[in-house]
Amino acid sequence: MAIDVVIPALGESITEATVGEWLKKPGDAVKADEPIVSLETDKVAVEVPAPSAGVLSEQLAAVGDTVNVGAVIARLEAGAAAAAPKTDAKAAEPAKAAAPAKADAKQSPAVTVALAETGVDAASVQGTGKDGRLTKGDVRTAAATPVAAPAASAAPAAGGRQEERVRMTRLRQTIARRLKEAQNTAAMLTTFNDVDMTAVMEARDRYKDMFEKKHGVRLGFMSFFTKACCLALKDVPSVNATIEGDEIVYRNYADIGVAVSSPGGLVVPILRNADTLSFAETEKAIGDFGRRARDGQLKIEELQGGTFTISNGGVFGSLLSTPILNPPQSGVLGMHRIEERPVVRDGQIVVRPMMYLALSYDHRLIDGREAVTFLVRVKEALEDPTRLVLDL
Repeated sequence: MAIDVVIPALGESITEATVGEWLKKPGDAVKADEPIVSLETDKVAVEVPAPSAGVLSEQLAAVGDTVNVGAVIARLEAGAAAAAPKTDAKAAEPAKAAAPAKADAKQSPAVTVALAETGVDAASVQGTGKDGRLTKGDVRTAAATPVAAPAASAAPAAGGRQEERVRMTRLRQTIARRLKEAQNTAAMLTTFNDVDMTAVMEARDRYKDMFEKKHGVRLGFMSFFTKACCLALKDVPSVNATIEGDEIVYRNYADIGVAVSSPGGLVVPILRNADTLSFAETEKAIGDFGRRARDGQLKIEELQGGTFTISNGGVFGSLLSTPILNPPQSGVLGMHRIEERPVVRDGQIVVRPMMYLALSYDHRLIDGREAVTFLVRVKEALEDPTRLVLDL
């Protein structure tokens, strides 16, 4: 009996996806709920499972095709045994070597991650997937195989001016569209302050070993900043609000978006009810987001919603920036690198580890006074971390 494999609902506002990689080929036996194809949506990669056990009989879309939610993407023969490979007169002929696979915007997220982790050059690997495409196994095999040293007589690479055209991934297209949408919709403005990180760094150095021993996770700066922002959002609720039509929606909770890097670009998973989480819970959740973003394993629902965003450009060395809003949110805090600078304390010039903070906000909803107040609250909490414990 033939069974249709239907593309499931992929999340709010997502109506289509791109076929990233077929994980099973026609004739392969599959188990119920076993992934058979990987799809790339606007936000994350999603694997479509088999609705029942059987044999994959048809693939109804090719890698790179755009498919709609609810469409039939494959068919299974329920209860059938795996098909034996067909043989013919040509089977005895020597197999032709597969052409080296080339990296393109259509390779699967799993392959992209594997290439990044191993440092393997995609163009040097022979793909065994459909149409000679790379699989994750191809990359791992190449990484484990010693590479012969190049011959001394090898010809130098051709010089001259070159160009390469690579189609934008769905994620990159979505990032571009949403960032431009934010600029076109909101009356965006950025205000700045700086913070002396001495107290936070001292607290972290003093307690990091005990913290890691007790909680099994490292104590980083993000938990301090998340807690500081949650306190400031309570004092300045408009920064945590949003405009819907001619109404302002205020929230008594804080769902904080934390910008993390993925192979396809920047994604912003949501730390739900961040105002109720402990330091350890915050660090564990953020660390988990980062790992799964690199592996392409974030779920769509983890990227939806959010009331405020924190973006840490400091990990890349940024000194100062003007972050762009993540619609429909009204505020985003930009963190930057910590740099020792001379400052005046009690009439004396001293050296302190300083960080610039940037708050971009929707001026339609948030006044300058409120934006400055928010940044001052964050600064006060970080320069005196006791406030984070006492909720001051």
